[in-house]
Amino acid sequence: MYRMSTQQTLKVFVTRRIPQEGMQILQKAGICNLSVWDSDEPVPRAELLQGVAGAHGLLCLLSDKIDAEVLDAAGPNLKVISTLSVGFDHLAIDEIKKRGIRVGYTPDVLTDATAELTVALLLATCRRLPEGVEEVKNGGWSTWKPLWLCGYGLSGSTVGVIGLGRIGLAIARRLKPFGVKRLLYTGRHPKPQAQEIDGEYVLLDTLVRESDFVVVSCSLTPDTQGLCDKTFFSKMKKTAIFINTSRGAVVNQEDLFGALSSGQIAAAGLDVTTPEPLPTDHPLLTLKNCVVLPHIGSATYSTRGVMSELTANNLLAGLTGSEMPTELKL
Repeated sequence: MYRMSTQQTLKVFVTRRIPQEGMQILQKAGICNLSVWDSDEPVPRAELLQGVAGAHGLLCLLSDKIDAEVLDAAGPNLKVISTLSVGFDHLAIDEIKKRGIRVGYTPDVLTDATAELTVALLLATCRRLPEGVEEVKNGGWSTWKPLWLCGYGLSGSTVGVIGLGRIGLAIARRLKPFGVKRLLYTGRHPKPQAQEIDGEYVLLDTLVRESDFVVVSCSLTPDTQGLCDKTFFSKMKKTAIFINTSRGAVVNQEDLFGALSSGQIAAAGLDVTTPEPLPTDHPLLTLKNCVVLPHIGSATYSTRGVMSELTANNLLAGLTGSEMPTELKL
């Protein structure tokens, strides 16, 4: 499964087949001895530990757990880790920092694509699009009925965004023109940029109680792990829609199942789950009022290409000791 290019000085291990835009940059640089796990599937743990041995650079994905064991296997040569993601909860940051290894990531470039997907997921969930498609296919579509497949609209609604960072703000910008009446947000502190979308900074409790749509776009931290639990869902309106495109671990999925199956909340749309992929026999997949997507937030051809380029350029900068386009400040 390995693909090698030789005769260069600095060993780089790439944990997956990535878009050509990035590979071409690495190949043309002329300083890398590239070793690639040449598959669309994640590298097995044993192969990762073997492949990273002696590497100066590591290009990884969100699905690769880069912990002390991997860093030990890599050895003292490792200068840089470049991840093809905006998230970095798969990286053991404390261990990486301790060893003086630089980290590159891909913020900003996937903001628009993820925000678009979040709006698409929200609309698909609140207007019951997957159910509608299924009814057409299985013969459930008979005559017109006044309340058949009715859902909830954005016009005149209150939308609450948990985490008004780059992606949260981009989602809010896109939702505002639908006629949203109030846009609430919560986070560690008020954001000046919230003014452009007339955002109201409120406590989490207020946001959960007053929102018709709760959109989670925060990063995964010890504070946000399991944030959306039984208590959280019990405060939501029975007509409210819950959307998560951040990280699966922000949600307690058992509690979400309980809230959805009991009618505590109206519906949920998820682009992220725990684990990923979600097992096909998972209880959430038995519910008509739960729309689950396979983590495709940034999945446009152009976005993935730009992410690949940025990841490659971050890696090369780390190898040569120069300034990275987007370095994670440790």
